[in-house]
Amino acid sequence: MLVIDDPPSPVLSRQHDMPFGAIPLATGGHTRFNLWAPQARSVHLCRPHNSPDTPPQPLCRQDEGWFSLETHAPAGTRYHYLIDETHAVPDPASRHQPHHVHADSQVVDPKAFPWQDGTWHGRPWAEAIIQELHVGTFSPEGTFDGVTRKLDYLADLGITALELMPLADFPGRFGWGYDGVSFFAPCARYGHPDTLKNMIQQAHARGMMVLLDVVYNHFGPEGNYLHLYAPLFFQRNRHTPWGQAINFDGRGSRWVRRFFIENALYWLEEFHFDGLRLDAVQAIIDHSPTHFLDELHETVASGPGKQRHVHLILENGDNATRFLQADPNAKYPGGRCQWNDDFHHGCHVLATSEQDGYYRDFHTDPLAHLGRCLQSGFSFQGEFSDYFGKKRGSPSQHLPPESFVTFLQNHDQTGNRPMGERLHSLATSDAMRAMAALLLLAPQPPMLFMGQEWGSIRPFYFFSDLQPQLHSSIVSGRSREFVHFFRLSKTDPLPAFPNPTKEKTFLDSKLDWAEAELPQHQEWLLLHKHLLALRKKNILPRLGQLLQHRTQAIRSLSGQLHVQWFFQNGEVLHLYAHLSPTPQSLDYPKGRLIFATSGLGTAPQAWFTGWFIEENYS
Repeated sequence: MLVIDDPPSPVLSRQHDMPFGAIPLATGGHTRFNLWAPQARSVHLCRPHNSPDTPPQPLCRQDEGWFSLETHAPAGTRYHYLIDETHAVPDPASRHQPHHVHADSQVVDPKAFPWQDGTWHGRPWAEAIIQELHVGTFSPEGTFDGVTRKLDYLADLGITALELMPLADFPGRFGWGYDGVSFFAPCARYGHPDTLKNMIQQAHARGMMVLLDVVYNHFGPEGNYLHLYAPLFFQRNRHTPWGQAINFDGRGSRWVRRFFIENALYWLEEFHFDGLRLDAVQAIIDHSPTHFLDELHETVASGPGKQRHVHLILENGDNATRFLQADPNAKYPGGRCQWNDDFHHGCHVLATSEQDGYYRDFHTDPLAHLGRCLQSGFSFQGEFSDYFGKKRGSPSQHLPPESFVTFLQNHDQTGNRPMGERLHSLATSDAMRAMAALLLLAPQPPMLFMGQEWGSIRPFYFFSDLQPQLHSSIVSGRSREFVHFFRLSKTDPLPAFPNPTKEKTFLDSKLDWAEAELPQHQEWLLLHKHLLALRKKNILPRLGQLLQHRTQAIRSLSGQLHVQWFFQNGEVLHLYAHLSPTPQSLDYPKGRLIFATSGLGTAPQAWFTGWFIEENYS
């Protein structure tokens, strides 16, 4: 009988013990291989170029659809499984796919890496200043080592958290990472698992957290072999926008849920990630008494979250708040927060006047939407959305600012535009300066998209190198998205966009670090450094005393926004903003000036953001 223990006691460990995959043992190069294959009649372990010394070895059938084998297979051994003597498949819990997701898996000894970050306990979520990046396009090398070489730059900028787009290995030479199929194997194009561990260790040495984007709502369309031997992973009658829904609540879902729980613990414990960003959780369909997200949070909080700060960040298009309540009494309280698209949309419409797609929900009064985000979290808290055609969101005013990650750009909002334009290419410099101050000095944790800090105008496109048979469906899928977003008729011409399956599209999305050295971009970089230094000096030390229920956002008839955050010691943080190209005379609040985008004279001003601290408010 296969013995499966509960998740191990929380430690900053070198190895996460789990029931899935190839588990190196302490005895003489032996490894235990476990595969959950409830549909299989037989499973054999095969090595490349089988010889008389290494013939296929049968795994022993265990209870509940498990197969298991302990055999000599030291680190570096390559292997695959043979299902029913017919189908050769990689290990779905492989730690490394050195060639590609269709090829052999490789045994990795996780204890071999010399970790030296044992005193690292992470950072409280309120201190998060995030940079989102795509490993393949962030550096010229497009590797984990390439990111490591830029860590000093990021620390000097003021970043306290890196958020990596998905790393689960995926087919092809390039991709965003959201079509992953080898969920435990870091993308081999970016480097060996040990180079990822080194990157994280080096980030910790510089005081930076590292967060990982994970996709638990679907598997990619190529390289997923689970349907051959474990079809219970999927719900036949439920679908997401990306394929069959994962089975979180049906027959056999116990081990499916465990697969994803163990995956989360694997990244947090074996790689020392400081948190996970869960993609599109509204597509995780689960009607169990305990929702998968609640189980995940409870498991993380009682595991690695007991000894250090571990954070869970959601992307949830439904603006649901039930998953966002953190435990303030925990020794190391982890953030339970969400990307706030509403904040982005309000800012974007103010800066560009765009009104297509979801922007039409914000176009009528974007300043009011922005004010509500700053005051109470989401803008849509149950109101009807014209774009979605239904009520959207739930009340969020009870949640603290750190529950809402704010941003002006991210991979989605840039890469899902037909031409991948960044906001700096769409808005004026005055508008961007005002928006940067708004983003980086508000109490909510801010996120920058790689290159944003120097005002990069390098596009970031959607790119995906799946097998040629899927190329036409990828291109046509993008076309359908643009037709829907721009509400085009059959006779309207489609917007031009680069072919996402071409390598040039990927290469054109790489950051141009020489751009950052140009004088006009150095000006933006210095501004962002200055604002982040002001945030650390003036905003972060006060957040622990914030009286959330007293926050006020006042929109004047003349189109100005005044937001007040009150603190227990009697201080008030004031934001005074005029986010329009039309100059107006402004009335400034009392208090000490922290930052203003221009002088505080009497002349009418456009695109103004000013931050003030008032003491001894009565």
